[in-house]
Amino acid sequence: MTLFWTPSRERVISLPSRMMAAIAAGGVAVLTLPPFSILPLVPVAYATLLVLLRHLPVAKAALVGWAFGLGQFGFGLSWIAESFYVDAERFGAMAIPAVAGLSAGLAMFPAVAAALFAGVARRRAIGGVTACLVFATCWTAAEWLRGHVLTGFPWNLAGYALVDYAALRQPAAWVGSFGLSFLVILVGTLPAQALLAEVRPRWSISLLGVGIVVATWSAGVARLQLEPSSPPGLDLRIVQGNVPQQEKWAPENREATLTRYLDLSTLPGPVDILLWPETAFPGFLDEDVEARSRIAAALPDGSLLLTGVPDRVSTEEGTRYFNTVQTFDQTGVILTGYAKHRLVPFGEYVPFKGWLPIERMTEGLGDFTAGPGPRTLAFPGVPLVAVAICYEIIFPGHVVDGLFRPDWIFNATNDAWFGTSIGPEQHLASARMRAVEEGLPVVRAANTGISAIIDANGDLVARLGTGETGVIDAALPFTYPPTLYARFGDRTLLALIFVTWAVGLAAGLGGTHRHNKKTRTEAKSCW
Repeated sequence: MTLFWTPSRERVISLPSRMMAAIAAGGVAVLTLPPFSILPLVPVAYATLLVLLRHLPVAKAALVGWAFGLGQFGFGLSWIAESFYVDAERFGAMAIPAVAGLSAGLAMFPAVAAALFAGVARRRAIGGVTACLVFATCWTAAEWLRGHVLTGFPWNLAGYALVDYAALRQPAAWVGSFGLSFLVILVGTLPAQALLAEVRPRWSISLLGVGIVVATWSAGVARLQLEPSSPPGLDLRIVQGNVPQQEKWAPENREATLTRYLDLSTLPGPVDILLWPETAFPGFLDEDVEARSRIAAALPDGSLLLTGVPDRVSTEEGTRYFNTVQTFDQTGVILTGYAKHRLVPFGEYVPFKGWLPIERMTEGLGDFTAGPGPRTLAFPGVPLVAVAICYEIIFPGHVVDGLFRPDWIFNATNDAWFGTSIGPEQHLASARMRAVEEGLPVVRAANTGISAIIDANGDLVARLGTGETGVIDAALPFTYPPTLYARFGDRTLLALIFVTWAVGLAAGLGGTHRHNKKTRTEAKSCW
């Protein structure tokens, strides 16, 4: 006996109605993510989508998946509009069209997941747990593609629904954030199949969902009990200057900005490493002797400053500009630096510049040039550090140099573009997941917030919220040995997908065999 939701009733629901429901479900999916993190809404969002896709041909399924993505990204990325109003006169009119266009483009990935699922489902006539396994695999594959196609944009992955739940996020150390997405989607869609199943299978499906949750939680608890390495005893000071983006690059404000950072940096307290955010100094610091002298004089004995600054280099082809983190000691000389290698399209450079008559949104004399890639910086008496500038921290498996493992990650960023929206909270969630995946603490310096110190379990040791001016003084947290994900990256996800397909196909064949056996038995009874 099935419940009220029968195939005959499903088929009378029009495609526009399905798409409207999918848009709403996509919006609900955002509420499962930070800063909301309403975990019970996971099945509401994804089980609804799975039900809406039932019995649809591939093309219509793609439209429903696209509608889900439109709701998901339209709501989840609405904060991007704020960046256009920083210079409203030049860019304000582009805010809504830009967010709408980006959301419509990114929605193609849920569309691909839905179409792939519909194609497999119609070809093999799958149902029950097998349908959930296949759907979770298709969704995870589409998320992985979103993180890698063109420049990639793995923002608001489904697995981030677990960020605020300490034990549940720990399996990212083994399977990464994409693996967590697989688990979230699998568990989130099982209620749909339980609702649609007959009484006996309904209980087994429900127990499977509970079992996955318990196993995930238990594995996470076990990892939280691991003995970490002893903290290195390094005293950090993060400076959050809280300089409004509208004022930051005005030449008449440069002196006030530098004075603010120096005043905060010289507050009483022990400091080994001083950390300023992305482009904290609004100019070319390596060319400003006076500014470097003032910084050097403010540094405590034996301490270092890591600060975000723009840089430029003259070449035969012209001047090249870089978004960098540079390191200074008390001599005022640059010890070493790191150049950002993942640049923000239209923010730091204009793709297809010869074809698109569009200005980039950040101040400067020219487009930025990408650096060579992840790099580990070494200083005498200081634990090795990897640097990720701004949104580089959102890329799973692409933050740390795999050949030269660091002891911690410094994330210098400037979220002043996005005010007090949900954007900085979502950005912080990505940083917390990188800490779990790599087994390394992440230290985050943001111009207007959210600055934070994150331990290797993804816990927030300290934070300064958006719009606050101040410092964070804390010791560098512990580290773990290289995690499974740190060693093998997304190969662990690939293994998970292959295993899932094997299990799903086996379950599907088993179901077909039982159905055929039942049919033969009923046929014999008729004789």
